[in-house]
Amino acid sequence: MKTATDLRNLLRQIDHKGYPAYKDTKGKYQFEGYVFSIDHVQGDPFAAPSKVSILVDGKQAGFNKEFYDKKWKRIALQDHLLRNMAKSIREYSFKAKGSGKSGLLGISQPGQEILNRSACTINPENGNITVRMEIGFPANGRTINSRELEKIVFDFLPVCVRQSVFQKAYRIDDLKKTVNLSEDQQYIREQLKELGLVSFVANGAILPRKSGVSMLPMKDAVVFKSPESMEVTMELPHHGTIKGMGIRKGITLIVGGGYHGKSTLLKALELGVYNHIAGDGREFVITDDTAIKLRAEDGRSIQKVDISMFIRNLPNGKDTVSFYTEDASGSTSQAANTVEAMEAGAKTLLIDEDTSATNFMIRDELMQRVVNREVEPIIPFIDRVCELHEKQGISTILVAGSSGSYFHKADSILQMNRYEPVDITEFAKKEAANFPILSEKIETAKEPIVSRVVKKDMAFIKDNRIKVKTMGTESISINKEMVDLRLVEQLVDQEQLSALGQIIKYMKLHSFDGRRTLGQAVELLYEKMENEEFSAFCDSGISGNLAIPRKQEIYEALNRCRKLLEII
Repeated sequence: MKTATDLRNLLRQIDHKGYPAYKDTKGKYQFEGYVFSIDHVQGDPFAAPSKVSILVDGKQAGFNKEFYDKKWKRIALQDHLLRNMAKSIREYSFKAKGSGKSGLLGISQPGQEILNRSACTINPENGNITVRMEIGFPANGRTINSRELEKIVFDFLPVCVRQSVFQKAYRIDDLKKTVNLSEDQQYIREQLKELGLVSFVANGAILPRKSGVSMLPMKDAVVFKSPESMEVTMELPHHGTIKGMGIRKGITLIVGGGYHGKSTLLKALELGVYNHIAGDGREFVITDDTAIKLRAEDGRSIQKVDISMFIRNLPNGKDTVSFYTEDASGSTSQAANTVEAMEAGAKTLLIDEDTSATNFMIRDELMQRVVNREVEPIIPFIDRVCELHEKQGISTILVAGSSGSYFHKADSILQMNRYEPVDITEFAKKEAANFPILSEKIETAKEPIVSRVVKKDMAFIKDNRIKVKTMGTESISINKEMVDLRLVEQLVDQEQLSALGQIIKYMKLHSFDGRRTLGQAVELLYEKMENEEFSAFCDSGISGNLAIPRKQEIYEALNRCRKLLEII
């Protein structure tokens, strides 16, 4: 392996040469305490920055094995180190001067959620730490200014590394707090199953966010306090006794006036599939990690999904057992979203009346009397919600503000009153008895058929120039084919979309062979990802801008591919 001195000498040799001479720096160099690797060199100073990585031997890093011996602890520790590295790097970015992106130091900037990110990974076997980042190699015009790169590599970067990836840079108590929080969060997730809950919201949690563009906790917000009837107590391994609201399996209805906190609570629940950092306010808001937020999605494509449990006997004779459309309506899109969630293994459905198709959710008594069941193809969700729980073991949490129809179906009814939850189940049930709903006999639905096979795409396999781009948290472009993910609301970070783009590319190249079903292909890959993580789907090296998504989001991304996937 080359040494740091070799790199310094090379940089001085290529100083003032044309920018392509930077390509000679590609390789690995031994620095004091770590290996510095130049993995990809940008084509010119205005192109995407160069990709570099830092490898620190586990023994030299010195982190106690007990801090990363479980997956959830390892991810929390990785996140902790990455946040510190990002903070250090921000102080030095663009301090080296030049044209275009010269002097840029970039690394993943985590939000409030703790995600498994490629920017900082710890090998669970030996404790080796890899940090992946970007550097804008400096130039004046398109002439190399390697003296500025020397500053970055030999002056700035060693400081950032020393401050971030060695245990001696941290107070042990701070590391313990991070790891202990992850253990407490994991304990609550396990207790959900033991106690028959789908979600837990701790007393004292802060659910409102600072603003529509900031996920930081709102100052002076009303803190959460569980109704006594729904309060559960847990003994966490480190935090000790904790109390909060436990939402039980079944059907839970959240009601209340406008601006009283219904959607705020639901938003916290839907993001409770992720762990949150200390100080977020939602550290102990934990939801069944298979939960999926459902909504209407007008205009989405649907490829041969069995929506017959909700929609059948369409007047145009269209097949709803293998339903296909390029432009779904509100009701057909929400029906497809529900069935696809079942296929993805969701055991909790989260629904907001405001973003749902009304005719998919309910049919009031007058409408039932005027429009006979025989001429109405839609079997509304209200007629299937109990069946989903009793037959499929799928719970539903529903926010409603205008229709009381679900009072009859709900097991628990929660009213949000000025951000304070009140259990009104008994009162609401008594009132609902005075307004009986017209009950129509509905046949029990057959379990949806989920045998969709994806055609092998030979043209894609032969193309070696597959381009994957990500547009924020809105969409992915693969060879200029767009995958619209704007309404997949549990995607919280652009890096999840970057990973999804690579996953779709990998699956088209290796998983979809014309024999496996979509579900079989996803399950096989996700099992591989559980063991190999990023290596499972990155054929040509791991970049530093990836975050592993849930299995449910892989299904959701694949189901929104219009021309990329062909179901046979």
